[in-house]
Formats: sequence, structure tokens, C-alpha cells
Amino acid sequence: RHAVCIFYLVLRALDTIEDDMTISLDVKVPMLHEFHSYLYQPEWKYTESKEKDRQVLEDFPTISMEFRNLSKVYQDVIADVCHKMGVGMAEFLEKKVDSQHEWDRYCHYVAGLVGIGLSRLFSASELEDPIIGQDTELANSMGLFLQKTNIIRDYLEDQLEGREFWPKEVWSRYAKKLSDLARPENIDMAVQCLNELITNALHHVPDVLTYLSRLKNQSVFNFCAIPQVMAIATLAACYNNKQVFRGVVKIRKGQALSLMMDATNIQAVKAIMYQYVEEIYQKIPSTDPSSNKTQQVISSIRAMSLPGSPMVSRHHYSPIYLSCAMLLAALSWQYLTTISKATEEYVQAGEN
Repeated sequence: RHAVCIFYLVLRALDTIEDDMTISLDVKVPMLHEFHSYLYQPEWKYTESKEKDRQVLEDFPTISMEFRNLSKVYQDVIADVCHKMGVGMAEFLEKKVDSQHEWDRYCHYVAGLVGIGLSRLFSASELEDPIIGQDTELANSMGLFLQKTNIIRDYLEDQLEGREFWPKEVWSRYAKKLSDLARPENIDMAVQCLNELITNALHHVPDVLTYLSRLKNQSVFNFCAIPQVMAIATLAACYNNKQVFRGVVKIRKGQALSLMMDATNIQAVKAIMYQYVEEIYQKIPSTDPSSNKTQQVISSIRAMSLPGSPMVSRHHYSPIYLSCAMLLAALSWQYLTTISKATEEYVQAGEN
């Protein structure tokens, strides 16, 4: 738990440097390259950031002290991932995501490495078998599926804030500029582009199911599975949905709570995945350019997630477990609702 907490705070600090547009590139690039070394410098901190999360940089000596108190096996994983991520972030500061290969590469740097790092921590703790940390391809897919889902869903928010993460190789087939997809007269082409990117993201689901099927520890499983089922539900809500280009698409709070409570074993997760890919399948337009590819990837997911056994009842869990799960859900959705509300206000301000 402590290792995962410090891993998160270190990467949050690194990400805050990357996000801060007030830092010039000649200062930012070396900082990203060297950030992993700051973990071993007790006095290092950065007090000139204007980002909302600047506290992690201003109080970095506290984070780095706790980092150095971790077992060396955890330190080595966190420092290594931090180094690789910093180099990757610096690479994409000065170039846009053009090809689908570069999209995968960018998502690897900002999310795939998180999946790989967490997996190595799970194995180092001996809560999970060594293969979890060794199979970096599956761990990378766990991160890519989440990151691509966020990028797809956040099209409008990113446009309003001047960020572009959709790969040009895809969107250029549907518009001259990425921002053109938000124009009402281009909505049909925009939705086709959206469907192609969702189809791309769905290719990671078989890896996700394989990864989750290998986990043994209940807490690790819940930690890994809940974001993945949230992602498939989000993609199902976004698929063929014009609202992605008009506002915020989000799953219902009750739906999210149900997913949190149900995603506690591999058979339940397979059933959830099956449910949502079927929902997407039913919405595939016959005229969509990606329809055949979408049907093919859904067929492969079906083959892995056919409901072979009923979803395990959650009634055997203790009242304390249920109370903790409900509290987690409530706190998570209080946070997510705040973020969503802020985004909606931003969108409305942009429209005005």
C-alpha cells in the first residue's frame, strides 16, 4: 500500500511538471529527464509551478523521504518507471501524436508504464506471482485501455483547453482539422472517427481479461478490475454517440456503484465485459466504415468472456466489507462529480 501510494505521488509530481505550460521547454525537458534523480536528493523541491497540484512539488522532500524509506525492491521499480516516463513525456512535448503507432507509444509513456510499474510492485510484494511483473505486454495493455478511453471521452474538454491527443492518422480521414469534428455540419464524420478509435481501444480487452485472470490477491484484483470495467462501460456509452462532440458523456452513478460492487472476480468481470461489448454490437451502424473491424474485435472478446458461470453473489461478503465498498464508491463519486461539474461549467462557458 505504501509503495503504491508513493508511486502515485511521485508520478503526480512528474505529471505536474509536464502539464505546467508556464515552464519553458529549455527548463522543462532537463527536469523531465532528471526527475528520477530528485528522489535521492533530500532537499530538492520546485516552488515556481502554477499548477493546481503544485503542492506535490513544493513539498517533494516529504515524498522523497518516504520513497527512500521504502524497501529497495520498491525503490528500484519506482525510480526506473519514473525515469522512462520522464524521457517519454519530454519526447512528446515537441511533437504531436500523428500515427496510431505514436498513439500507442504516447499512451505507453503516460499510462502503460504505470501498469507495468504497478505490476512489478505487486510481484515484488509477493502478493502476486512473478509472471505479473514480468509480462510487460499485458501490463502495458491495462494502461493503454484506460488511457485511450479517457482520450476518446475527453475530446471536447481537451479541445477547449488546446490539447490534442487523437491520432492524426485516424482523424485526418474524416476532417481537415481535429477541431472541425466539433462543428455540427461534420457530426456524421465525427461519429465515424469516434467509432474507429473505440474499435482500436477494444483490441486491448483480451489482454485485460488475460491479465486479470492471473491475479490471486483479492485486494489487487479489485484495484485492477474496477477501472477496467468502468472503461468498458464508458466506451459503450460513447460508441456512436454524438454527445461526445457536444458535452460530457459519463456513466450513471448507480451504474458505477454496481460495477464497483460486482467486479470482484474474473467470471463477474467477463460477464460485465460481455454485457457492454454486446451493447456496442447492437449499436454498430451498417454504414460505418469500421463496422467489420468492430464486429471482429467484439467476436474475439465474446470468445473470451462468454458467461460460463453465473456472476458470484456479493451477499457472502461481510457487512464491514460492504460498508467499505460503499464508502469507497461514495468518496470516488463525490470527487468525480466535482470534476464533471467543473468540466460542464467550462463547456458552457466556451459555448457562451
